[in-house]
Amino acid sequence: MIRVFIADDQLLVRQGIRTLLEMDGEIEVVGEAGDGVETLSRMPAAAPDVLLLDVRMPHAGGIDVLRRLSLQRALPPTLILTTFDDGDAVLDAIRAGARGFMLKDVSYEQLISAIRAVAGGATVFQPAVTERLLRASDRVRVVTDKPAEPLTEREVEVVRVMAGGYSNKEIARALGTAEGTVKNHVSSILAKFGVRDRTRAVLRALELGLL
Repeated sequence: MIRVFIADDQLLVRQGIRTLLEMDGEIEVVGEAGDGVETLSRMPAAAPDVLLLDVRMPHAGGIDVLRRLSLQRALPPTLILTTFDDGDAVLDAIRAGARGFMLKDVSYEQLISAIRAVAGGATVFQPAVTERLLRASDRVRVVTDKPAEPLTEREVEVVRVMAGGYSNKEIARALGTAEGTVKNHVSSILAKFGVRDRTRAVLRALELGLL
């Protein structure tokens, strides 16, 4: 069972997500909260495998929740719930430790797939959402130095597929190569970007305009 905690200030949204998740026999909703303070107080005891977190909530926004839980070393794999006008907040949330983001009007299949991916250690970034978020405001695109050693064409392909939340095995299948080769590409990407995990690698790719 994948244990999920839902944090959103809109009651109907929480109820809708709970109803959808309860349709899946392998997912259990272990708690919910309507604001940031409630999330901070209720979520740790619920011990979820995945936190579904709204970025804009009263009494402590989603980014504050992420930062506080990270400091407490109590942050579970977190999937951000967002709308198209949350571009700045999405990038801040990813920097604070979120594993990815999805739209509130996501389909049932996409929601379940994203939760399973994040619970399994993957990152989930919807390419179409990413493109619109980056175009929505000039402030979304972060000014950053390019890596000292640029990615190869193959590494760019890998990081783009990686942004979809796919595992090394799935990336290998998609690109028609060996899983070990993909693993080497991922290690090279992390080293060139100077980051320690896949989430930050995807964020850096976003900042560089590679996605």
